[in-house]
Amino acid sequence: MNVAFVGTVEGSAIALAALGRAGKAPDLVITLPREAAQRHSDFVDLTPLARKAGSEVFYARDINGPETIKALRSFRPDLVLVLGWSQICREAFLSISRLGNIGFHPGPLPRMRGRAVIPWTILRGETATAASLFWLDAGVDSGPILLQEAITVDSGETARTLYVKQTTAMARMLPKALELALSGDPPRIAQEHEHATYCARRSAEDGLINWLDPADAVLRLIRAVGDPYPGAFTTWNGRRLIIDIASYFPDSHRFIGLPGQVQSHTTDGFVVLCGDGGCVHVTAWRLENGSDKPRRHSKLGT
Repeated sequence: MNVAFVGTVEGSAIALAALGRAGKAPDLVITLPREAAQRHSDFVDLTPLARKAGSEVFYARDINGPETIKALRSFRPDLVLVLGWSQICREAFLSISRLGNIGFHPGPLPRMRGRAVIPWTILRGETATAASLFWLDAGVDSGPILLQEAITVDSGETARTLYVKQTTAMARMLPKALELALSGDPPRIAQEHEHATYCARRSAEDGLINWLDPADAVLRLIRAVGDPYPGAFTTWNGRRLIIDIASYFPDSHRFIGLPGQVQSHTTDGFVVLCGDGGCVHVTAWRLENGSDKPRRHSKLGT
């Protein structure tokens, strides 16, 4: 059986490693060249992993491009795994594999189809989600379900902790999914399309903090768009200030000031007032061209 693997992000590396540990390494790995790494904040060079597993490597910038289609056709795959690739696979690609093409989605299909699903899950305050392996079709995350595993979303969930939950579930399901797919009669559970919802694409600029928002909303944004994504940010003295870790400051009622104003310095960081009078305590941050704390009583975001 010839199995091809398509991916280029951290989750792809986790999937590839899981398949290798299970003795099910793919025969061909299609991935981005290092020169195109800027396309993904969580890009990982799969070349060392693939070559260690004995997989052939093909570099592609466009999964639907003629060179990629030609290479995949010449490989004559029985099955293709698309695990961590941002482009939609078109008909010319989908028609090549003998048994079909399996994709991964970090959401509870048919709900939350689309892009930036992990940030949107946290931003919406979801309490439950799922990791989904499904058969790719011509739509967006609309194909039949192969396997799905429920995941609890904790109240303090961050992008990183949810990413780990999702990729751990994916790695756990993949060997079984491969066995099922090659068995001759794998599950193909039709999605209930009437219940579908769609997540819009997010850009790094969508991480801009609005200090007029309540403290809880500011903290949710910080948790939702942090590592492995670009992060929530503001500005200070014309420099970008990325906030990686923050928590609610318990003595917020003691401070009177303006939204976005630095109210106090602490041994661990600094305290910023939000639009509802609550404060966030920033304890991990990255300041463009520096690492100092913003001055006390200075205003962020101006």
